[in-house]
Parts: sequence; C-alpha cells; structure tokens
Amino acid sequence: MSKRDELIAKYAADLKDKCGVSADMDLLTKVTIGCGPSIYNADASTVSGSDESELATVKNNFLIKKLGLSDGPKLDEAIASVMETYGKSNRNKYRAVVYYLLTKHFGKESVY
Repeated sequence: MSKRDELIAKYAADLKDKCGVSADMDLLTKVTIGCGPSIYNADASTVSGSDESELATVKNNFLIKKLGLSDGPKLDEAIASVMETYGKSNRNKYRAVVYYLLTKHFGKESVY
C-alpha cells in the first residue's frame, strides 16, 4: 500500500469517526490527489479552524479558484459549517477531508 493510499484510508476513517460521513472513496481519492504534495507535509496537510488567514486561503485557493464559486457570505458559512461538523475541539483537521466536505456541501463533485 502506497503512502497516498494509507493517507486516503486515514481520511476515510476521519470522515466516518469524526464527521459521521460515509466517504465516496472515488471522490475522496480525487480530492486527495488534487491537494498535491501538501498531504505529505505535517503542517500543510492540516487546516487550522481558528486561524483566519488559513481559512481565507481555503476560501480563495479552493472554493473560488478550484471550485469556481463566487465570493460571498455563503462561502464563509460553508467553511464554518464544515469546521463545526469536523469538531472544533479536534486539533487535526486534514486538508483533504475539509476539501472533500466542502466539495460535497456545494455539490461540486463534477469539478473532479
């Protein structure tokens, strides 16, 4: 099993255990691949739910540039909703899981 496959399995477990979501493995794999090499970096592979600049990066680089959504309060609400679903007390919020949940939230699976 490759390192990426191990990470995808870990993300699927996180979705199930912490978010109560049964993962669409095909989409999760595509989202993980879309994250690129950042998934192998301890700092870049996670999202800090309390860091405003980090959340702005998720909004600009993922929601606006990758998913093609237009900026507005709905984006901030969606990010807040995903952070709530993932659990605010959970320190390790994996970037691939956050992106997966946001992709599902906006119904943008077709981007992948």
